[in-house]
Amino acid sequence: MADSCLLYYITDRTAFGTDEPTRRRLLLEKIAEAARAGVDYIQLREKDLLTRQLESLASGAVAVLHRLRTENRELRTTLLINSRTDVALAVGADGVHLRSEDITPGEVRNLWEKCGAGAPARESSPRDPLVGVSCHSSEEVARVAKERATFTVFGPVFEKKDVPNIQAAGLAKLRAACNAKIPVLALGGVTLGNAKECLEAGAAGIAAIRLFQENEVAEIVKEIRLR
Repeated sequence: MADSCLLYYITDRTAFGTDEPTRRRLLLEKIAEAARAGVDYIQLREKDLLTRQLESLASGAVAVLHRLRTENRELRTTLLINSRTDVALAVGADGVHLRSEDITPGEVRNLWEKCGAGAPARESSPRDPLVGVSCHSSEEVARVAKERATFTVFGPVFEKKDVPNIQAAGLAKLRAACNAKIPVLALGGVTLGNAKECLEAGAAGIAAIRLFQENEVAEIVKEIRLR
């Protein structure tokens, strides 16, 4: 495939045991594993947590990445917080990931500039945040590209057996979405078996939960980038 392929791990701590301390510990271990393996982006997507709980978990993730960056200056993995610009600023994350119906990327950037100066972790936050956006049509991709998103995640590309009521977009729609002047990452039912098809359709990379979370991340990265 392509060694330049962008890789995006989206978290789901609920898959790691039943008690919260175990979930937190195992998720932070997986985040460290993904960073060491060279995953480009990690999205903390724990939507069920209250703000204080999310901020605590996000602080832990930021601390993990900071430690790894100190040990290895070449490490480039960045952390985005799902939908919560306030939490991202408070903990010093690298940016946010938005749903298509959230505020615009431009509004995030304005908030980052205006509100970031007073955030406790502002010194470790980037001046210009990364802003990813979930899209489900080529029209949405084109719109968020104009709104200054960093990249988009398009999906679901393939049918997911555990979510049968959501229709897959398919490779043709992915290909159309990739015509926009913005990196488009393929999401939804992506496996090692079909990742190459997504890249051949024009995707700049792959986004996934289970592909990274249920496997040894280094092996997944190697298979996608070096095969």
